[in-house]
Amino acid sequence: MNTIILISLAASLVSILYGALLSIIVLKKSPGDQKMQDIQQAIEEGAKAYLKRQNSTVAIVGVIIAALLFYWLGDVIAIGFIIGALASMLAGYVGMLVAVKANSRVTEEAKHGIPRAFTLGFKGGAVTGFIVVGLALLSLTLFYWWTNDVTALIGLGFGASLISVFARLGGGIFTKGADVGADLVGKIEIGNPAVIADNVGDNVGDDAGMAADLFETYVVSAISVMLLGNLLYSGNQSILLLPLLVGALSIVASIVGSLCVRLKDGGGIMAALYKGLGVTIVIQVALFWWLTSKNNLIALPTEINIFWPLMVGIAVTILMVFITEYYTSKKFYPVRHIAEASTTGHGTNIIAGLAISMQSTALPVLTIVAGIWTACYFAGIYGVALATVSMLSLSGIIIAIDAFGPITDNAGGIAEMAGLPDSVRAVTDPLDAVGNTTKAVTKGYAIASAGLAALVLFSAYIQELGSASATKILFDLSDVRVLIGLFIGGAMPYLFGALAMEAVARAGGAIVEEVRRQFREIKGIMTYEAKPDYAAAVDIVTRAAIGEMIVPALIPVVVPVLVGFLLGPEALGGLLVGVIVTGIFVAVSMTSGGAAWDNAKKYIEEGNHGGKKSLAHQAAVTGDTVGDPYKDTAGPAINPMIKVANIVALLIAKFIVR
Repeated sequence: MNTIILISLAASLVSILYGALLSIIVLKKSPGDQKMQDIQQAIEEGAKAYLKRQNSTVAIVGVIIAALLFYWLGDVIAIGFIIGALASMLAGYVGMLVAVKANSRVTEEAKHGIPRAFTLGFKGGAVTGFIVVGLALLSLTLFYWWTNDVTALIGLGFGASLISVFARLGGGIFTKGADVGADLVGKIEIGNPAVIADNVGDNVGDDAGMAADLFETYVVSAISVMLLGNLLYSGNQSILLLPLLVGALSIVASIVGSLCVRLKDGGGIMAALYKGLGVTIVIQVALFWWLTSKNNLIALPTEINIFWPLMVGIAVTILMVFITEYYTSKKFYPVRHIAEASTTGHGTNIIAGLAISMQSTALPVLTIVAGIWTACYFAGIYGVALATVSMLSLSGIIIAIDAFGPITDNAGGIAEMAGLPDSVRAVTDPLDAVGNTTKAVTKGYAIASAGLAALVLFSAYIQELGSASATKILFDLSDVRVLIGLFIGGAMPYLFGALAMEAVARAGGAIVEEVRRQFREIKGIMTYEAKPDYAAAVDIVTRAAIGEMIVPALIPVVVPVLVGFLLGPEALGGLLVGVIVTGIFVAVSMTSGGAAWDNAKKYIEEGNHGGKKSLAHQAAVTGDTVGDPYKDTAGPAINPMIKVANIVALLIAKFIVR
């Protein structure tokens, strides 16, 4: 067995074992009193029921697609699709299960102060991070070792991507349908039966959906780099396996970085999280320097310098983290500007939020552009591929920071539902506010890496066309087919996002009607003399999410196939460029804008501009309601949608050349 394969297998297993060890530490903590445990159990049962129904529905679509792949592309591609889909489902399930177990335990730790609650919340998030990364690297390495065929990995990536779209969409529709519905009729203050569904949604959307999303991003990015490396440097095993080695080394760096996350009394929460990220990056740079120096492990072509493109990926990650924090944190102008605009009404809140969401695209796109140019300067398009794999190699620590958010969010909800003292909410609220920013940071990171990965996949598509066609295929803007493809591709993220937003609105409306029905028919809910029917609310939003996710999720599969076969490879190439460009803008705008709306509401709730129940707060709640499906449904789901379209193009490339 190749040495790099062995190292990659060992690192992936270490990552999974480290995640398992952290889960044991989390589960040893007390889940709190019986009331807290009952609430946690209700959330867990709802989350498991939702994922079971979602995965059963997706399995039907998956079986059909696997059969088509088997017929058209052979058994290896079909098996890869199935493995990728199952691994993505598993990553999502693990992410959800750990989070729901950690929620009440973080609430209990909050009774003893911020440092203890923070530490347990981060460990709970780290379980998801390291198991997801370990599963991703393990599935990549084992499947390549078994097939010894890099093109077969496209099937693996397609399976992971498709499940990711469904997980992000279905989980996002569930969580925001429940959240919006609960907000519209008032939450815990009046015994709202939608509140359990809201807490379930945090886990199936922000944990299961996020885990599947980052699993897919990691896998597809590595596959895109391996594909391009094989096409550009055919026969060079070191180039082919380099992404696996980079991933393995980064797991070591991320584990050490996670051990450095510490919070003392009075310390900054974000600073503590960034310390772990900073340590990881420093170790990673040192390992990359060793990797690119003379060693017996890899033999790289002398004409390329891989160290600086790897540094570009790290630099883009750092910049994306700080840019996203600027636009979504309560400490900075954008969020405070939306909060101030809320003082003059609902309309001005919406106007300010939309303006900030559009403005938030400029710096990330300039960062991505600068990263592409710099990476190309050092190693051409392969430099962009290296920057992409460098970005994704940080996934372990990034996911840990992200998954911290929904855990602390649910911890606060449990504290309020269990009637715990205000001192507990005084601990969970600041953790929740930071968690809202970390979730936005991770989405920005995933979108930026998706843009780079999609660009690499597009380059692989061009190379694939070149090898399948006897004549060179040109993508000329004077060719009407390319222009048609550009317009169709540019429209796809907007149509996809619109369908997702409408789905949340309908799910939220169904929840509102159910809550009002229970208020009418179950006497005593308003006075806490009767228990709401939480299960009915969970079931309604589950059925809504499952039904609404199918059509949007099929857009990136069906549209590229139709364009490719009806209009040809030139039009499909234009489509891919269009979906990449507009997809990045729409996704960044939605995720950053939605998080800014959310934190503007939290900023007012801290006592600014009149505090809770003021006119400014009422306007901010409206903005947050609009921003919820922006940041947690449509925006993040565009990320895997971009890559599904590119992978489908790769799969059909050889069938559409003339």
